[in-house]
Amino acid sequence: MPAIARIPRNARVLAVIGSGHALSHFYLLALPPLFPLIKAEFGVSYAELGLLLTLFNVATGVAQVPAGFLTDRIGARALLLAGLALMGGAIGLLGVSDTYALMLVLVVLAGVGNSVVHPTDYVIMSGSVEPHWLARAFSIHTFAGNLGFTLAPMTMIALAALAGWRGALMLAGLLAVPVLLALAVFGRDLQDRARSRPKPGGAAPRPTPVSSRRLLLSAPILLLLLFYVLMAMVTSGVHSFSVTALVTVQKVELGAANTILTAFLIASSAGILLGGLLADRTRRYALISVIAFGSAGLLLLLPGLVALPVIALTLLFGLIGLLQGSVRPARDMMVRAVTPEGAIGRVFAFVMTGLNVGAAITPLLFGLILDLGEPRLVFWLLTAFFALAVIVVLAVQQVSARTPAPSTRSGEVAAE
Repeated sequence: MPAIARIPRNARVLAVIGSGHALSHFYLLALPPLFPLIKAEFGVSYAELGLLLTLFNVATGVAQVPAGFLTDRIGARALLLAGLALMGGAIGLLGVSDTYALMLVLVVLAGVGNSVVHPTDYVIMSGSVEPHWLARAFSIHTFAGNLGFTLAPMTMIALAALAGWRGALMLAGLLAVPVLLALAVFGRDLQDRARSRPKPGGAAPRPTPVSSRRLLLSAPILLLLLFYVLMAMVTSGVHSFSVTALVTVQKVELGAANTILTAFLIASSAGILLGGLLADRTRRYALISVIAFGSAGLLLLLPGLVALPVIALTLLFGLIGLLQGSVRPARDMMVRAVTPEGAIGRVFAFVMTGLNVGAAITPLLFGLILDLGEPRLVFWLLTAFFALAVIVVLAVQQVSARTPAPSTRSGEVAAE
Protein backbone atom coordinates (compact mmCIF):
# COMPACT_ATOMS: atom_id res chain seq x y z
CA MET A 1 0.00 0.00 0.00
CA PRO A 2 2.73 2.59 0.75
CA ALA A 3 4.32 1.76 -2.60
CA ILE A 4 0.96 2.25 -4.34
CA ALA A 5 0.55 5.61 -2.59
CA ARG A 6 3.84 6.84 -4.08
CA ILE A 7 2.57 6.24 -7.63
CA PRO A 8 1.25 9.53 -9.13
CA ARG A 9 -2.49 9.94 -8.80
CA ASN A 10 -3.09 10.14 -12.57
CA ALA A 11 -1.26 6.83 -13.04
CA ARG A 12 -3.26 5.13 -10.26
CA VAL A 13 -6.56 6.33 -11.68
CA LEU A 14 -5.72 5.25 -15.22
CA ALA A 15 -4.35 1.88 -14.08
CA VAL A 16 -7.53 1.06 -12.18
CA ILE A 17 -10.12 2.15 -14.75
CA GLY A 18 -7.88 1.07 -17.61
CA SER A 19 -7.96 -2.50 -16.32
CA GLY A 20 -11.76 -2.44 -16.38
CA HIS A 21 -11.80 -0.95 -19.88
CA ALA A 22 -9.33 -3.58 -21.10
CA LEU A 23 -11.52 -6.31 -19.63
CA SER A 24 -14.69 -4.99 -21.30
CA HIS A 25 -12.98 -4.91 -24.70
CA PHE A 26 -11.48 -8.35 -24.12
CA TYR A 27 -15.00 -9.68 -23.61
CA LEU A 28 -16.25 -7.97 -26.77
CA LEU A 29 -13.73 -9.99 -28.79
CA ALA A 30 -13.81 -13.20 -26.75
CA LEU A 31 -16.31 -14.99 -28.98
CA PRO A 32 -15.07 -14.49 -32.60
CA PRO A 33 -11.90 -16.61 -32.19
CA LEU A 34 -14.14 -19.45 -31.01
CA PHE A 35 -16.68 -19.16 -33.84
CA PRO A 36 -15.44 -22.21 -35.80
CA LEU A 37 -15.72 -24.39 -32.68
CA ILE A 38 -19.16 -23.01 -31.70
CA LYS A 39 -20.37 -23.36 -35.31
CA ALA A 40 -19.33 -27.01 -35.38
CA GLU A 41 -21.04 -27.83 -32.07
CA PHE A 42 -24.35 -26.02 -32.60
CA GLY A 43 -24.56 -26.23 -36.40
CA VAL A 44 -25.28 -22.51 -36.83
CA SER A 45 -24.44 -20.21 -39.74
CA TYR A 46 -22.00 -17.31 -39.83
CA ALA A 47 -24.96 -14.94 -39.76
CA GLU A 48 -26.23 -16.57 -36.56
CA LEU A 49 -22.77 -16.27 -35.03
CA GLY A 50 -22.74 -12.63 -36.05
CA LEU A 51 -26.09 -12.23 -34.29
CA LEU A 52 -24.39 -13.02 -30.96
CA LEU A 53 -22.16 -9.97 -31.43
CA THR A 54 -25.07 -7.91 -32.72
CA LEU A 55 -27.15 -8.60 -29.60
CA PHE A 56 -24.17 -7.93 -27.33
CA ASN A 57 -23.81 -4.50 -28.92
CA VAL A 58 -27.54 -3.76 -29.17
CA ALA A 59 -27.95 -4.45 -25.45
CA THR A 60 -25.00 -2.20 -24.67
CA GLY A 61 -26.35 0.56 -26.89
CA VAL A 62 -29.89 0.43 -25.50
CA ALA A 63 -28.72 0.48 -21.88
CA GLN A 64 -25.83 2.92 -22.30
CA VAL A 65 -27.73 6.24 -22.37
CA PRO A 66 -29.77 5.37 -19.25
CA ALA A 67 -26.47 4.32 -17.65
CA GLY A 68 -25.04 7.72 -18.55
CA PHE A 69 -27.92 9.59 -16.91
CA LEU A 70 -27.62 7.32 -13.87
CA THR A 71 -23.87 8.00 -13.71
CA ASP A 72 -24.43 11.78 -13.71
CA ARG A 73 -27.03 11.42 -10.93
CA ILE A 74 -25.59 8.85 -8.50
CA GLY A 75 -21.88 8.69 -9.36
CA ALA A 76 -19.73 6.24 -11.26
CA ARG A 77 -17.81 3.93 -8.94
CA ALA A 78 -20.52 1.55 -7.69
CA LEU A 79 -22.13 1.42 -11.13
CA LEU A 80 -18.82 0.44 -12.74
CA LEU A 81 -18.31 -2.39 -10.24
CA ALA A 82 -21.82 -3.75 -10.83
CA GLY A 83 -21.50 -3.61 -14.61
CA LEU A 84 -18.17 -5.42 -14.76
CA ALA A 85 -19.44 -8.11 -12.37
CA LEU A 86 -22.52 -8.71 -14.54
CA MET A 87 -20.46 -8.87 -17.72
CA GLY A 88 -17.87 -11.25 -16.28
CA GLY A 89 -20.57 -13.54 -14.91
CA ALA A 90 -22.45 -13.66 -18.23
CA ILE A 91 -19.28 -14.43 -20.22
CA GLY A 92 -18.38 -17.24 -17.82
CA LEU A 93 -21.87 -18.74 -18.10
CA LEU A 94 -21.57 -18.83 -21.90
CA GLY A 95 -19.16 -21.71 -21.32
CA VAL A 96 -21.89 -23.86 -19.77
CA SER A 97 -24.60 -22.98 -22.32
CA ASP A 98 -26.21 -26.06 -23.80
CA THR A 99 -28.22 -24.24 -26.48
CA TYR A 100 -27.67 -21.40 -28.92
CA ALA A 101 -30.80 -19.70 -27.53
CA LEU A 102 -29.27 -19.52 -24.04
CA MET A 103 -26.16 -17.95 -25.53
CA LEU A 104 -28.35 -15.23 -27.04
CA VAL A 105 -29.76 -14.43 -23.58
CA LEU A 106 -26.33 -14.35 -21.96
CA VAL A 107 -24.79 -12.01 -24.53
CA VAL A 108 -27.67 -9.59 -23.86
CA LEU A 109 -26.82 -9.66 -20.13
CA ALA A 110 -23.15 -9.14 -20.94
CA GLY A 111 -24.10 -6.16 -23.08
CA VAL A 112 -26.10 -4.58 -20.26
CA GLY A 113 -23.09 -4.95 -17.97
CA ASN A 114 -20.84 -3.43 -20.63
CA SER A 115 -23.15 -0.41 -21.01
CA VAL A 116 -21.85 1.29 -17.85
CA VAL A 117 -18.15 1.22 -18.74
CA HIS A 118 -17.84 4.21 -21.06
CA PRO A 119 -20.03 6.72 -19.19
CA THR A 120 -18.53 5.85 -15.82
CA ASP A 121 -14.96 5.87 -17.11
CA TYR A 122 -15.24 9.27 -18.79
CA VAL A 123 -16.86 10.83 -15.72
CA ILE A 124 -14.09 9.39 -13.52
CA MET A 125 -11.33 10.65 -15.82
CA SER A 126 -12.87 14.11 -16.03
CA GLY A 127 -13.14 14.23 -12.25
CA SER A 128 -9.85 12.60 -11.29
CA VAL A 129 -7.27 13.69 -13.89
CA GLU A 130 -5.76 17.16 -14.22
CA PRO A 131 -7.27 19.04 -17.21
CA HIS A 132 -3.92 19.56 -18.95
CA TRP A 133 -3.43 15.76 -18.93
CA LEU A 134 -6.90 14.86 -20.17
CA ALA A 135 -6.10 14.10 -23.83
CA ARG A 136 -3.33 11.72 -22.80
CA ALA A 137 -5.66 10.18 -20.21
CA PHE A 138 -8.23 9.54 -22.95
CA SER A 139 -5.56 8.01 -25.17
CA ILE A 140 -4.24 5.73 -22.41
CA HIS A 141 -7.79 4.69 -21.53
CA THR A 142 -8.50 3.87 -25.18
CA PHE A 143 -5.13 2.12 -25.42
CA ALA A 144 -6.13 -0.09 -22.50
CA GLY A 145 -9.35 -1.03 -24.28
CA ASN A 146 -7.42 -1.79 -27.44
CA LEU A 147 -5.01 -3.91 -25.40
CA GLY A 148 -8.02 -5.99 -24.38
CA PHE A 149 -8.88 -6.42 -28.06
CA THR A 150 -5.28 -7.32 -28.86
CA LEU A 151 -4.99 -9.96 -26.14
CA ALA A 152 -8.38 -11.57 -26.76
CA PRO A 153 -7.75 -13.61 -29.96
CA MET A 154 -4.47 -15.21 -28.90
CA THR A 155 -5.65 -15.73 -25.31
CA MET A 156 -8.96 -17.32 -26.26
CA ILE A 157 -7.31 -19.59 -28.83
CA ALA A 158 -4.72 -20.68 -26.26
CA LEU A 159 -7.38 -21.28 -23.60
CA ALA A 160 -9.51 -23.24 -26.07
CA ALA A 161 -6.51 -25.43 -26.93
CA LEU A 162 -6.10 -26.21 -23.21
CA ALA A 163 -9.71 -26.46 -22.06
CA GLY A 164 -11.97 -26.38 -25.12
CA TRP A 165 -14.16 -23.45 -26.09
CA ARG A 166 -16.38 -23.92 -23.04
CA GLY A 167 -13.48 -23.91 -20.61
CA ALA A 168 -12.00 -20.89 -22.39
CA LEU A 169 -15.15 -18.85 -21.76
CA MET A 170 -15.44 -19.94 -18.13
CA LEU A 171 -11.82 -18.98 -17.48
CA ALA A 172 -12.36 -15.67 -19.29
CA GLY A 173 -15.26 -14.93 -16.95
CA LEU A 174 -12.97 -15.35 -13.96
CA LEU A 175 -10.71 -12.57 -15.25
CA ALA A 176 -13.26 -10.12 -13.84
CA VAL A 177 -12.38 -11.09 -10.25
CA PRO A 178 -8.95 -9.36 -9.95
CA VAL A 179 -10.27 -6.30 -11.79
CA LEU A 180 -13.20 -6.00 -9.38
CA LEU A 181 -10.86 -6.36 -6.43
CA ALA A 182 -8.62 -3.58 -7.77
CA LEU A 183 -11.62 -1.28 -8.25
CA ALA A 184 -12.83 -1.99 -4.71
CA VAL A 185 -9.44 -1.52 -3.03
CA PHE A 186 -8.25 1.57 -4.92
CA GLY A 187 -11.64 3.11 -5.64
CA ARG A 188 -10.94 6.04 -3.30
CA ASP A 189 -8.81 7.58 -6.07
CA LEU A 190 -11.78 7.68 -8.44
CA GLN A 191 -13.73 10.94 -8.29
CA ASP A 192 -17.29 10.96 -9.63
CA ARG A 193 -17.55 14.63 -10.50
CA ALA A 194 -15.69 16.55 -13.21
CA ARG A 195 -13.11 19.11 -12.12
CA SER A 196 -14.06 22.72 -12.75
CA ARG A 197 -11.80 25.72 -13.13
CA PRO A 198 -13.00 28.82 -11.25
CA LYS A 199 -12.22 32.17 -12.82
CA PRO A 200 -9.01 33.77 -11.47
CA GLY A 201 -9.66 35.98 -8.47
CA GLY A 202 -13.26 34.93 -8.04
CA ALA A 203 -15.77 32.18 -7.50
CA ALA A 204 -16.72 29.69 -10.13
CA PRO A 205 -19.30 31.00 -12.62
CA ARG A 206 -22.93 30.23 -11.92
CA PRO A 207 -24.01 27.18 -13.96
CA THR A 208 -26.33 27.72 -16.90
CA PRO A 209 -28.90 24.91 -17.16
CA VAL A 210 -29.28 23.32 -20.58
CA SER A 211 -31.97 20.84 -21.62
CA SER A 212 -30.60 17.32 -22.04
CA ARG A 213 -32.83 16.83 -25.06
CA ARG A 214 -31.58 20.00 -26.70
CA LEU A 215 -27.98 19.09 -25.88
CA LEU A 216 -28.07 15.52 -27.20
CA LEU A 217 -29.99 16.49 -30.34
CA SER A 218 -27.74 19.42 -31.24
CA ALA A 219 -26.07 19.16 -34.65
CA PRO A 220 -22.47 18.69 -33.43
CA ILE A 221 -23.45 15.89 -31.03
CA LEU A 222 -25.55 14.08 -33.63
CA LEU A 223 -22.76 14.27 -36.20
CA LEU A 224 -20.26 12.99 -33.65
CA LEU A 225 -22.66 10.13 -32.89
CA LEU A 226 -22.61 9.23 -36.60
CA PHE A 227 -18.81 9.47 -36.60
CA TYR A 228 -18.66 6.92 -33.76
CA VAL A 229 -21.03 4.64 -35.71
CA LEU A 230 -18.76 4.66 -38.74
CA MET A 231 -15.59 4.15 -36.67
CA ALA A 232 -17.22 1.14 -35.04
CA MET A 233 -18.25 -0.29 -38.40
CA VAL A 234 -14.61 -0.21 -39.47
CA THR A 235 -13.17 -1.74 -36.30
CA SER A 236 -15.95 -4.29 -35.90
CA GLY A 237 -15.61 -5.37 -39.52
CA VAL A 238 -11.87 -5.87 -39.19
CA HIS A 239 -12.13 -7.58 -35.80
CA SER A 240 -14.98 -9.94 -36.63
CA PHE A 241 -14.51 -11.13 -40.20
CA SER A 242 -11.22 -9.86 -41.67
CA VAL A 243 -9.63 -13.21 -40.74
CA THR A 244 -12.29 -15.13 -42.66
CA ALA A 245 -12.05 -12.72 -45.61
CA LEU A 246 -8.25 -13.01 -45.71
CA VAL A 247 -8.40 -16.81 -45.65
CA THR A 248 -10.99 -16.81 -48.46
CA VAL A 249 -9.69 -14.01 -50.70
CA GLN A 250 -5.92 -14.03 -50.08
CA LYS A 251 -5.71 -17.81 -49.48
CA VAL A 252 -3.58 -17.44 -46.33
CA GLU A 253 -3.56 -19.99 -43.51
CA LEU A 254 -5.81 -19.37 -40.49
CA GLY A 255 -2.83 -18.85 -38.19
CA ALA A 256 -1.30 -16.31 -40.59
CA ALA A 257 -4.62 -14.47 -40.87
CA ASN A 258 -4.84 -14.18 -37.08
CA THR A 259 -1.25 -12.87 -37.06
CA ILE A 260 -2.28 -10.19 -39.56
CA LEU A 261 -5.22 -9.22 -37.33
CA THR A 262 -2.91 -9.11 -34.31
CA ALA A 263 -0.57 -6.75 -36.22
CA PHE A 264 -3.55 -4.47 -36.87
CA LEU A 265 -4.53 -4.50 -33.19
CA ILE A 266 -1.00 -3.83 -31.90
CA ALA A 267 -0.41 -1.02 -34.38
CA SER A 268 -3.80 0.45 -33.54
CA SER A 269 -2.77 0.58 -29.89
CA ALA A 270 0.43 2.40 -30.83
CA GLY A 271 -1.59 4.80 -32.95
CA ILE A 272 -3.83 5.60 -29.99
CA LEU A 273 -0.85 6.68 -27.87
CA LEU A 274 0.53 8.72 -30.77
CA GLY A 275 -2.88 10.32 -31.20
CA GLY A 276 -2.96 11.28 -27.52
CA LEU A 277 0.30 13.18 -27.87
CA LEU A 278 -1.01 14.93 -31.00
CA ALA A 279 -4.30 15.86 -29.33
CA ASP A 280 -2.44 17.50 -26.43
CA ARG A 281 -0.49 19.67 -28.88
CA THR A 282 -3.06 20.72 -31.47
CA ARG A 283 -6.78 21.36 -31.73
CA ARG A 284 -6.87 20.46 -35.43
CA TYR A 285 -8.72 17.24 -34.77
CA ALA A 286 -10.55 17.27 -38.10
CA LEU A 287 -7.30 17.47 -40.07
CA ILE A 288 -5.86 14.50 -38.16
CA SER A 289 -9.00 12.47 -38.85
CA VAL A 290 -9.24 13.31 -42.56
CA ILE A 291 -5.61 12.46 -43.32
CA ALA A 292 -5.59 9.25 -41.26
CA PHE A 293 -8.96 7.91 -42.37
CA GLY A 294 -8.53 8.87 -46.02
CA SER A 295 -5.19 7.06 -46.18
CA ALA A 296 -6.45 3.99 -44.30
CA GLY A 297 -9.48 3.68 -46.56
CA LEU A 298 -7.36 3.69 -49.71
CA LEU A 299 -5.01 1.07 -48.25
CA LEU A 300 -7.92 -1.25 -47.39
CA LEU A 301 -8.85 -1.48 -51.06
CA LEU A 302 -5.67 -3.43 -51.81
CA PRO A 303 -6.50 -6.84 -50.21
CA GLY A 304 -9.72 -6.97 -52.19
CA LEU A 305 -8.03 -6.13 -55.49
CA VAL A 306 -4.65 -7.89 -55.65
CA ALA A 307 -2.99 -10.97 -54.18
CA LEU A 308 -0.35 -10.06 -51.59
CA PRO A 309 2.18 -12.13 -49.61
CA VAL A 310 1.64 -12.60 -45.89
CA ILE A 311 4.43 -10.20 -44.92
CA ALA A 312 2.94 -7.46 -47.12
CA LEU A 313 -0.53 -8.05 -45.66
CA THR A 314 0.88 -7.90 -42.13
CA LEU A 315 2.64 -4.59 -42.81
CA LEU A 316 -0.41 -3.23 -44.63
CA PHE A 317 -2.82 -4.02 -41.80
CA GLY A 318 -0.30 -2.70 -39.30
CA LEU A 319 -0.21 0.65 -41.09
CA ILE A 320 -4.01 0.74 -41.33
CA GLY A 321 -4.26 0.02 -37.61
CA LEU A 322 -1.77 2.81 -36.81
CA LEU A 323 -3.73 5.32 -38.88
CA GLN A 324 -7.17 4.52 -37.52
CA GLY A 325 -5.92 4.31 -33.93
CA SER A 326 -4.39 7.79 -34.09
CA VAL A 327 -7.85 9.35 -34.54
CA ARG A 328 -9.43 8.04 -31.34
CA PRO A 329 -8.09 10.58 -28.79
CA ALA A 330 -8.98 13.45 -31.15
CA ARG A 331 -12.46 11.95 -31.49
CA ASP A 332 -12.96 11.94 -27.71
CA MET A 333 -11.55 15.45 -27.32
CA MET A 334 -14.01 16.73 -29.94
CA VAL A 335 -16.82 15.39 -27.79
CA ARG A 336 -15.32 16.73 -24.57
CA ALA A 337 -14.94 20.19 -26.12
CA VAL A 338 -18.71 20.52 -26.70
CA THR A 339 -19.85 18.94 -23.42
CA PRO A 340 -20.76 20.92 -20.26
CA GLU A 341 -19.35 19.63 -16.97
CA GLY A 342 -22.66 18.39 -15.60
CA ALA A 343 -23.41 16.22 -18.63
CA ILE A 344 -20.20 14.27 -19.28
CA GLY A 345 -21.75 10.90 -18.42
CA ARG A 346 -24.84 11.27 -20.58
CA VAL A 347 -23.11 12.88 -23.59
CA PHE A 348 -20.35 10.28 -23.75
CA ALA A 349 -22.95 7.55 -23.19
CA PHE A 350 -24.99 8.95 -26.09
CA VAL A 351 -22.15 9.24 -28.61
CA MET A 352 -20.54 6.00 -27.45
CA THR A 353 -23.85 4.32 -28.33
CA GLY A 354 -22.68 4.87 -31.88
CA LEU A 355 -19.94 2.32 -31.25
CA ASN A 356 -22.55 -0.25 -30.33
CA VAL A 357 -24.82 0.63 -33.26
CA GLY A 358 -21.94 0.22 -35.69
CA ALA A 359 -20.68 -2.93 -34.01
CA ALA A 360 -24.21 -4.37 -34.02
CA ILE A 361 -24.80 -3.75 -37.73
CA THR A 362 -21.45 -4.85 -39.11
CA PRO A 363 -21.06 -8.49 -37.94
CA LEU A 364 -24.52 -9.41 -39.20
CA LEU A 365 -23.95 -7.55 -42.49
CA PHE A 366 -20.55 -9.11 -43.09
CA GLY A 367 -21.77 -12.52 -41.98
CA LEU A 368 -24.47 -12.36 -44.67
CA ILE A 369 -21.89 -11.22 -47.25
CA LEU A 370 -19.69 -14.23 -46.45
CA ASP A 371 -22.65 -16.60 -46.49
CA LEU A 372 -23.46 -15.25 -50.00
CA GLY A 373 -19.89 -15.95 -51.14
CA GLU A 374 -18.75 -12.35 -51.64
CA PRO A 375 -15.76 -11.97 -49.28
CA ARG A 376 -14.10 -9.20 -51.35
CA LEU A 377 -16.98 -6.91 -50.40
CA VAL A 378 -15.69 -6.96 -46.80
CA PHE A 379 -12.67 -4.85 -47.82
CA TRP A 380 -14.62 -2.61 -50.20
CA LEU A 381 -17.29 -1.82 -47.62
CA LEU A 382 -14.64 -1.02 -45.03
CA THR A 383 -13.18 1.52 -47.46
CA ALA A 384 -16.64 3.04 -47.93
CA PHE A 385 -17.05 3.40 -44.15
CA PHE A 386 -13.73 5.24 -43.94
CA ALA A 387 -14.79 7.60 -46.73
CA LEU A 388 -18.13 8.37 -45.06
CA ALA A 389 -16.33 9.04 -41.77
CA VAL A 390 -14.13 11.64 -43.49
CA ILE A 391 -17.24 13.40 -44.83
CA VAL A 392 -18.83 13.41 -41.37
CA VAL A 393 -15.71 14.88 -39.73
CA LEU A 394 -15.69 17.73 -42.25
CA ALA A 395 -19.37 18.31 -41.52
CA VAL A 396 -18.69 18.44 -37.77
CA GLN A 397 -16.02 21.08 -38.38
CA GLN A 398 -18.35 23.19 -40.53
CA VAL A 399 -21.34 22.96 -38.19
CA SER A 400 -19.29 23.68 -35.07
CA ALA A 401 -17.72 26.75 -36.66
CA ARG A 402 -21.05 28.08 -37.96
CA THR A 403 -23.47 27.33 -35.12
CA PRO A 404 -22.55 27.34 -31.41
CA ALA A 405 -24.07 24.24 -29.83
CA PRO A 406 -25.94 24.49 -26.51
CA SER A 407 -23.42 22.03 -25.13
CA THR A 408 -20.61 24.57 -25.36
CA ARG A 409 -21.89 26.50 -22.38
CA SER A 410 -20.51 25.46 -19.02
CA GLY A 411 -22.82 24.34 -16.31
CA GLU A 412 -25.50 21.95 -15.26
CA VAL A 413 -27.83 20.22 -17.65
CA ALA A 414 -31.50 19.81 -16.97
CA ALA A 415 -32.62 16.19 -16.83
CA GLU A 416 -35.62 16.55 -19.13
